Amino acid sequence: MPTLKLERLTQSAFAGFGDVIEMNDRDWFHINNGSTRRYHNQSTVQVTGADGQAGISLARGDAFKLPQTVTMLERHPLGSQSWIPLDGAPFLIVVAPNGADGLPDEAGIRAFYADGGQGVNYFQGTWHHPLMTLGRQGSFVVIDRIGSVPNCDERDLAQHYTIDGAFKDKAVPPLVSM
Repeated sequence: MPTLKLERLTQSAFAGFGDVIEMNDRDWFHINNGSTRRYHNQSTVQVTGADGQAGISLARGDAFKLPQTVTMLERHPLGSQSWIPLDGAPFLIVVAPNGADGLPDEAGIRAFYADGGQGVNYFQGTWHHPLMTLGRQGSFVVIDRIGSVPNCDERDLAQHYTIDGAFKDKAVPPLVSM
């Protein structure tokens, strides 16, 4: 079974799949008479389809422990999908580019570690794994397309992949089993 090594979640590393939503190292400006820093325009909500609209939901993800096996991915063909942690819970992100056949291109599958102060917005149509919160339950704001037309495709992967908690960057220590 192939092993996916984790990458630190950065905007440059994640750029082909979506946006990283975070305050660290981001531009901001004051609002509310100077009492609030606004980290403006972190990402854009994408919505297509006749009756689609952007919606805000809440979700609570179960706790996962490492190692973890990935056997499937999903995508949302009619809109983007954002996951923003409310309580600082770290989570895993697994993504793959679209293949020529419209299915996940497993040659490009990647795994990222979000430290709990970061969220993501998957671009419309991006193949990704469902939420995997590490070590404890986590609460999230979810921003995505709401409408009557189904907006989730799921596909089993040709291979199963293991995430063992080790990072591609050898200078980053592996995550302890959470």
